[in-house]
Amino acid sequence: MTVDNTWQHTTVLLNEAVESLLTKTDGHYIDATFGRGGHSRLILSRLGPQGRLLAFDKDLDAVAEARRITDPRFSIRHEAFAGLGQLPAASVTGVLLDLGISSPQIDNPARGFSFRFDGPLDMRMDTTRGQSVAQWLAVADIQQMAEVIRDYGEERFAFQIAKAIAARRQERGPVSTTAELAELVAGTVKTREPGQNPATRTFQALRIFINAELEELQQALEASLHVLQPQGRLVVISFHSLEDRIVKQFIARHSREVFDRRAPFAKAQPMPLKALGRVRPSSAEIAANPRARSAIMRIAERLPEELAA
Repeated sequence: MTVDNTWQHTTVLLNEAVESLLTKTDGHYIDATFGRGGHSRLILSRLGPQGRLLAFDKDLDAVAEARRITDPRFSIRHEAFAGLGQLPAASVTGVLLDLGISSPQIDNPARGFSFRFDGPLDMRMDTTRGQSVAQWLAVADIQQMAEVIRDYGEERFAFQIAKAIAARRQERGPVSTTAELAELVAGTVKTREPGQNPATRTFQALRIFINAELEELQQALEASLHVLQPQGRLVVISFHSLEDRIVKQFIARHSREVFDRRAPFAKAQPMPLKALGRVRPSSAEIAANPRARSAIMRIAERLPEELAA
């Protein structure tokens, strides 16, 4: 497969993420979302000869880009980052999750992620499997569509949008392109935040749903506890509130001592993580790359067993 470099990607929080992740140069690390390899390449540049980096990505274009890296310390898997759970227990020094979608995915009309370009309404990260958004919208009922748009897009006009999609389907056939969907949503959503396209929340919701992004994130976070060594780092960059809420709650839940109220003198249950804080992009980074403005990076460390027990 050839890689089209027409659509460039600027990695968000590049140095901050790698500095937070790497605790030793001979460690074994996971870049669970290779994308276009910005984080992976910087990690490799800082690893010693014994260091190793394994990357995951569902996107075939990303995998093709990763296979251009000839460094023997690096390998790539064409699968979702939920596959972390297949790795041996306590085998990893650090896990990096850079969530969301990359600029090449957004900017390539053929992928169907953006309302800014007309293209097939696909939105699958992995185009080798699963339903496209167009295929799902062709068969989903109003209630199903409304729930997805409301729950994953936090869209208050979700029911009206779902009704409009169903009506259009009955009158003229299913929605099949990004321009058709964006136009339909714009005709339904009468008010929107200044500077935001009316279709923004609907496109986000359908992308998250069709790729099971939140479910896979929850699986990957749980798997990270299994694979991280003591003092290993978990670094997660999220780009919208639904993702960040899951990450924040996960870290809080596993870094807070829990006491059994029925046995007030009993020892607290072990806490496997220690929260190390959060980082936002600098004003300079946001000015250079406006897509960084919503990013939040959260960092946690796996506690040694003697401290977690």
